[in-house]
Amino acid sequence: MAAPTDAAVLVGLGSARDLPVVEQAAQEAAGHGRPLHVLHTFDWRAAFAADTVAAPRDQAEELITSAAQLAHQTEPGLTVRGEIVESALLPTLIRRSESAFLLAVGDSGMVGSGQCVPAETTAVQLAARAGCPLLVVRREPPPQGPVLVGVDGSPSSHLALQWAVQCTARRATRLLALRVVEYDEDTDAVTEQLSEALARHTDRHGAVPTECRVVRGDPAEVLIDTSRTAQLALVAARGDEPGRAMLGAVAQSLLYHSPAPVVIVRGLAEAPLTGPGARPVPDQRP
Repeated sequence: MAAPTDAAVLVGLGSARDLPVVEQAAQEAAGHGRPLHVLHTFDWRAAFAADTVAAPRDQAEELITSAAQLAHQTEPGLTVRGEIVESALLPTLIRRSESAFLLAVGDSGMVGSGQCVPAETTAVQLAARAGCPLLVVRREPPPQGPVLVGVDGSPSSHLALQWAVQCTARRATRLLALRVVEYDEDTDAVTEQLSEALARHTDRHGAVPTECRVVRGDPAEVLIDTSRTAQLALVAARGDEPGRAMLGAVAQSLLYHSPAPVVIVRGLAEAPLTGPGARPVPDQRP
């Protein structure tokens, strides 16, 4: 379902290590004209195990204050709300994502760790179960390259393309729409289809520089390789099957291995982005 017109960009703040998430989420909130809502969960059991019960609560308050200050430094004038919830982080974020415009979290250090990332990791679970698009922020800042979006021709991937156009509109960069095809597909025909789809989505953002690229190969490998020079990479949660609790192989690979921040676009299958000029996305599969 579509997010309410006043829906916020929601940040799941686990610890001080997640403060870089606040900075990038503030930029996204300002770019989309949305408020920022920073949420931190508080565990009373851990508090009672500490030397004093008050100390963990004070630390939580300090974390929220630091996050709000960073958001205002990043985007002066941005409306920022901080909240401490006495609950577990994952179920709280899943529930709150149902009414959020965008949810932003850290990646728990999964990129470059050289270790197998458990499926229970918060970012992985949210990518499969959130009710809105999910921004996963890396610990290292991205290069100032293009915004990359993977398009496979499915309706869900065209919603990702629409979202990517809006993300690119406020950046001084270009949008790179990438389609990876099988070796027996007609690349000229697919390029024409992709160019037409991109033109429709950029009608009301005429200043957005764009590039269409159609290549043969393995979709996950090509997207990960291309994302190394991207400032943001976007992909639908699961091309033809955008159902809840499902994450496609390409989206999963990008989430685990792309060094760029990744937006998993989900929660929009029933309705596209709201706003002037928005319209339903037809099925563009060849």
